[in-house]
Formats: sequence, C-alpha cells, structure tokens
Amino acid sequence: MSKIDRRLRDARSIELDNAFYVEDGTWIESLTIASNGPFDVESLLANISGVTVFYDEEIPTASTDVQIRRVTILANESYPFILGLVLRQETIPNRIVLQDGVFEVVATAQDWDHFRELADEIQETLGEFELRSVTQDEAPGEPLDSGRLKEVLISKLTDDQLAVLETAFNHGYFHIPRETSETELADELGIAQSTLSERLRTAERNLLELIYGPRQK
Repeated sequence: MSKIDRRLRDARSIELDNAFYVEDGTWIESLTIASNGPFDVESLLANISGVTVFYDEEIPTASTDVQIRRVTILANESYPFILGLVLRQETIPNRIVLQDGVFEVVATAQDWDHFRELADEIQETLGEFELRSVTQDEAPGEPLDSGRLKEVLISKLTDDQLAVLETAFNHGYFHIPRETSETELADELGIAQSTLSERLRTAERNLLELIYGPRQK
C-alpha cells in the first residue's frame, strides 16, 4: 500500500478490502484506490517487485475529478504489512486505509490487554501511534471488505444524488458548524436550491433505507 501511495501522485486513499493467503508467500489482496486524477493500474504497479494485477475495475462516481478503482492483485510477500501487525495480536481488522501517508486502522480486540499489545507493537514497528477512539461493544465489527459497501451505496443512488452528496461533503456541508449553505451548493452545481434540497433529502433517505429498511407507513 505504501509503495502504491508513493507512486500515485494524486492519491486520495488506498484501502485494503481483503487479503487471502494462497501458498509459497503469495497473497491475493483486494484494494480500493481513490485518486484525484485518472491513473493506469498496470503502469502504477509495473515496477513493484512481486506484484501482478489479477483484476481491475472502475467504480463510477459523480465527479469527473475523482477516479476510484477496485483492484485485485497477486503479491509475493511474507505478510501484508499492517494486516500482519493486527492479526498477530489476535485482533479482527475492521478497516485499514492509507491516506495522506498515514495508516488508519479500525480493529476489534478481545480485551484491553490484547489492544495494548497491538498498540505497543505498532509503536515499536512504525515509531508512532495515535489512539483516536475506543468503544466497548458486545459484538465484534465486520472484518474488512468495506469496499463492497461503497459499491452497494453507489449502486443505490442516482448520478445526480451522488453529485449532490459529494459536493456537499467536499464543501463542508455536513461539518459542525456547516461551512457552506444549500444556496452556495446549488450555485456550485448550477441547479435551483429546491432541486438541491430534494436530491439531498432523497439521497439521505435512500442511504438510511439501506440500514433500516423501508419506513413503515
């Protein structure tokens, strides 16, 4: 992931969706790569030793400035680096993403001792560790593969709804306090404020229906 990040000039994020061991040090790894510009996967991975492209597909987005590709690679390595750190401590990896040169890891540990051991190993190996948050839950989180969730969400929204959500997110509409207004977003997209408001509410409703199911009338 780090090698890809260094080679992709306009990288936004690289997420490890899943990894499976084959044999003789070979892994099948699924990645979701997002960039602020177009990129060719074959050229990107051509000079990385031990890596070959198995499958590559583009995930549609509403923005012409962002390209997202889901890539499956065959990688010859002893262990996917960050994943190895997590699994050695008997911890479930829920999300592993590299953004702006920083790995963000969401993981489920059996107890505080296992988590502390994981944190100590990450700090010792990487030289830096920042704990963002800790929650206690009876059920563990889902292991990796949130890339599939992205595809499901995108498939449930129209291009117009995606454009509204993406523009609103990028301009800080969902921040607290808000950094932009519906009027400004409508001007940015060249549509009426009433149209923007309708698309935004419809997109939010569709996303909530994915979680809770259709609303009972």
